Amino acid sequence: MGFLNAIVTSIAPIFIATSPVTSYADQIYSMHKTRSSAGFSLDIPLIMLVASILKVYYWFGAHFSTSLLVQALLMIGVHLILLHTALSNRPPTSHLPFQPTAISRPYNFWQWRSSRPYWTFLSYFTLVLLVLHILLSSTGVFLSYTNLLGYIALAIEATLPLPQLLSNYKRKGCKGFRVSVIVNWVIGDTFKMWFFFASSSGEIPIAFKICGVFQACCDFGLGAQFWIWGDGAEEYPIGGTEKAIMSPPITEDGFLNDKMRVGEVGTGMGIEIPGETWERSRVI
Repeated sequence: MGFLNAIVTSIAPIFIATSPVTSYADQIYSMHKTRSSAGFSLDIPLIMLVASILKVYYWFGAHFSTSLLVQALLMIGVHLILLHTALSNRPPTSHLPFQPTAISRPYNFWQWRSSRPYWTFLSYFTLVLLVLHILLSSTGVFLSYTNLLGYIALAIEATLPLPQLLSNYKRKGCKGFRVSVIVNWVIGDTFKMWFFFASSSGEIPIAFKICGVFQACCDFGLGAQFWIWGDGAEEYPIGGTEKAIMSPPITEDGFLNDKMRVGEVGTGMGIEIPGETWERSRVI
């Protein structure tokens, strides 16, 4: 068992550091290829960007594992690309019946239709943290301050699967959310959990372990949703339009045949009504 732990603790740091790329590259490619981010929760990049930025500032007080710091830095870069791709490929607002509507938030936070407020929020958030870091770095409360940032960051990161869990539950399906992401989440969290508890005491703060356990449980919940619902129902495609319902016109005693003649689209024919002729303004 000791030999296996040694292998895991040697491999896990590399896997943890590169996990942002392996976890989200396929999701980014899929949204770019299909030109649609329907089904993908924008709260995922929000959670990971806020948590990762906080963890970077946390490192200056805790000096935790270098692989976790590298992961946080890479996570910021990957999720900036992910957010840009998702915003650039958002489907138009849909008004389909029976489709769940998003819960309204104060000031429509992170539900803006324009892309600019997203980048403005992230810029101000990072700038405020930088100013606080500079002001408190030479005081006696700096260590307590960075520890607080760490606990907040890990608590936020632990909620990562919750928006997607809720979105899938409302739609009773997982369409738009890549299986590769959840597979990487499950494998990544398994490695992280092993690495956290197999590492020497003090190298990994207890906050990482507590939040890691919670997040792993949520990941397995997402896996259960994929197993039960798959992509879900197809009656109302996400971000698209309703399926056309073609019903033959009702005729009664030849009324439609005698009183109205409907021309086919593209032939230039009009609709004739006795005593009056409606012609198209132009021939298609």
